[in-house]
Amino acid sequence: MATATSEDEVRQGIELLYFAYRDFTAEPDEILAHYDFGRAHHRVIHFVGRHPQMTVGELLGILRITKQSLNRVLGQLIRQGFIIQRPGPRDRRQRLLDLTLKGHELERQLSEPQRARVANAYRQAGARAVEGFRRVLLGIIAEEDDRHRFERTSPIKR
Repeated sequence: MATATSEDEVRQGIELLYFAYRDFTAEPDEILAHYDFGRAHHRVIHFVGRHPQMTVGELLGILRITKQSLNRVLGQLIRQGFIIQRPGPRDRRQRLLDLTLKGHELERQLSEPQRARVANAYRQAGARAVEGFRRVLLGIIAEEDDRHRFERTSPIKR
């Protein structure tokens, strides 16, 4: 049964998101600073690492930034040897992105403290709270296509 949510609870939820994001990004921000990189670099490294062979177009669709902004960040990551860009096998105009070994190492360094923070919070909250949190986050995501990325498929019954 759904309960009414007060204005104060909603405002507190927003504030909690701000504090959580601040702490979630603090350690990766320190690592990024050593490379003169920012959060846009982190997002590119993250999504290319999670989706090898992703196209530049797919990355633009996820990040919702301008081509110019992406080209600046991606160009740096390519020049410094974190990402490799290859033409597509069927359409040579298509650019496929992958992390290099150096890119995988940076992705590991950036995500390790975040994975530990989220895993610890999940352990403390318990399975029901984790599922509720997942549902809240899905509810915040505006685009249905983006929400579909996180649909769970039922295990195949044999």
